[in-house]
Amino acid sequence: MGIPLDSPEEVFTLPPIDAIPDGPEDKPTPGPLLEDKVGPFGLPELISGAAAWSHFYNDDIKLATDVPLRTTRLALRYGIRAFDTAPYYDSSEIVLGTALKALELEFPRASYQLITKVGRYGPELTDFDYSAGAIRRSVQRSLQRLHTEYLDVVYVHDVEFITPCVAARTEGDHTGALGAEAAAYGVAEGDDEGTIRGPGDERLLEAVEALRALQAEGLVRHVGICGLPLPALLRIALLVRRRTGRPLDAVQTYTHLTLQNGTLLPFAAALRARAGVQQVLAASPLAMGLLAPPPAPPEWHPAPPALRAAAREVVGAVGEREIAQVAVAWSVRAARVEGIPVVVGMSALGEVHAAVAAWRRARDEGAAAELEEKAGRARAVFERTGTAGWVWAAGGEWA
Repeated sequence: MGIPLDSPEEVFTLPPIDAIPDGPEDKPTPGPLLEDKVGPFGLPELISGAAAWSHFYNDDIKLATDVPLRTTRLALRYGIRAFDTAPYYDSSEIVLGTALKALELEFPRASYQLITKVGRYGPELTDFDYSAGAIRRSVQRSLQRLHTEYLDVVYVHDVEFITPCVAARTEGDHTGALGAEAAAYGVAEGDDEGTIRGPGDERLLEAVEALRALQAEGLVRHVGICGLPLPALLRIALLVRRRTGRPLDAVQTYTHLTLQNGTLLPFAAALRARAGVQQVLAASPLAMGLLAPPPAPPEWHPAPPALRAAAREVVGAVGEREIAQVAVAWSVRAARVEGIPVVVGMSALGEVHAAVAAWRRARDEGAAAELEEKAGRARAVFERTGTAGWVWAAGGEWA
């Protein structure tokens, strides 16, 4: 996956906007809209995950239809005014940008925020490029693809693949990094926070400084990092603050604010208090399909057999029809307390309606007890099976 820098670009065309269906299913259902903003960036509580507009999740036939535009339009109408994409998600930026350009009369650029990434352009380690020149070319390409003069947030993508692995373990529960195992994870308080542990750290610092140069030019508004292992994100955020004298603006992880794994919450506190990070974001409340009805999870899912078995038991305990909504609603409710936006993939009208229904359930105090009871069933299974808070190994040296 991914499209290397300087490669020929795909083109997606759409019929005139007035020729695209706009029926009842294209309109929000009655109820609250996402009008409240969270955090210093003023993001909505739900962010549309545009990885859906890639071959990870959809084929060329679907991507070439009016479905991306109609899905994007419905999200915007509900108040989901932020989108998360990346060059690694092959055609995602192009498809999203084409849809947003067609919708500019109804939703001008100032009405939504764009989040993208730099540094990763394919599945292999050789597809990473954190050099200053590549970062600049990547941002310029994203600006063109997304038909915009600026990007609201840009992350250095999947930093654990490039930076050294400093860890007590590469899989399992990493919350010990916030306590007795801090030194083993390279996050003990003190001068060690500024230690460069290999050429990967130097490459990461170069990428951050390249993004900050673009920030100074007004092309990027906020600079951050994203990846999977929370101790790695904390170590790097501390390193950036110590080495550059400035904290990162944002850090995003995935599958760490779910019914199975809620460890982002204590790490978010450390990222803010110790590393000075302004905004923490959480993606994939369904844990990449682990908390979804059959036939999920997909075959490529990295969860080991014990975790897969526990997830199947959870689906049975909560109910196939309920599990996805309960999972998203619980994540949103937990995130709201900490001012953390949640990124949810949406690649069909029905998925937008479902995400908003889950968000409404999360904010309905009258439904809180029922939601917590069903979420409690799920968490009890993960606790009993020893899989609560457990995360699989990531890439690079974390593999």
